[in-house]
Amino acid sequence: MKALRLALCLLAAAMGPVAAQVTVEVIQEQDQFLPGEAMPTAVRITNRSARDLRLGAEKDWLVFSVQTRGVEVVPKLGEVPVAGEFILGSSKVATKYVDLAPYFFINRTGRYIVTATVRIREWDREVTSPPKEFNVSDGAKLWEQEVGVPAAPDSAPAVPEVRKFILQQASSLKTQPRLYVRLTDATGARTFRVIPVGPTVSFGRPEPQVDKFSNLHLLHQEGARSFSYVVINPQGEIIARRTYDYGDKRPRLQPDMDGKIIVQGGVRRPTPKDVPPPQPAPAAEEEPKPLRSPGELVPPNL
Repeated sequence: MKALRLALCLLAAAMGPVAAQVTVEVIQEQDQFLPGEAMPTAVRITNRSARDLRLGAEKDWLVFSVQTRGVEVVPKLGEVPVAGEFILGSSKVATKYVDLAPYFFINRTGRYIVTATVRIREWDREVTSPPKEFNVSDGAKLWEQEVGVPAAPDSAPAVPEVRKFILQQASSLKTQPRLYVRLTDATGARTFRVIPVGPTVSFGRPEPQVDKFSNLHLLHQEGARSFSYVVINPQGEIIARRTYDYGDKRPRLQPDMDGKIIVQGGVRRPTPKDVPPPQPAPAAEEEPKPLRSPGELVPPNL
């Protein structure tokens, strides 16, 4: 036991100078996720070694470890792709962006801890980040509806596949409540996609409706006077996204005579997150100058 403690002390002493010269930090914009949701993660590497570092040449130059709060190691589903050589100059900072969800078996609710380790081959040293905690929870189920998946053109007649839209809300102490749409099979056991819809207000009531093409239309309030409208198809793709402000009337969803669903009321406000993107306003045409006859005097500045 004493020998083990001595070895750990020697290792910490050897790694101390390296950790002071190169630091690694794991960053996540949110600390709460739903099972199956994408987990965008950034690793920030700072070089204070007074020399350039060559990183990214090996597939394992950056590795991740995920554990539960009870220090149970989470099984890997694959290696996170991080290869791509670059040089990190002295006093410079580099950030690597990855999605952890496809590469770790994070299917249970609970508290998790992720760390990132950078391997510096030139020094035969490793630098590990401080642990970053995040939570996985089911969220609150607000609404669900089964839909049939439309048949592909020229496909043979068959019993239509049934899928389910589930509207969920997740709350966090650090961020505004957020809405998600989970797309599953008819039983809800298999999740195809988890689509983040965006922030919502606690006093607003989301308004979901399904049209005759099995597309989900969702209108929800995201600010004091602003509303978000999204349309999601049965494949889990966002095919429309718009923002509306409160006008003379509150915006609401309304089916028309053809079975389509439209937004009535409110005033649409183009934003960069629109799907499809807003079209730029056409350039104003310059008014043509009048033609003048030969010998006519031209006033100044014309």
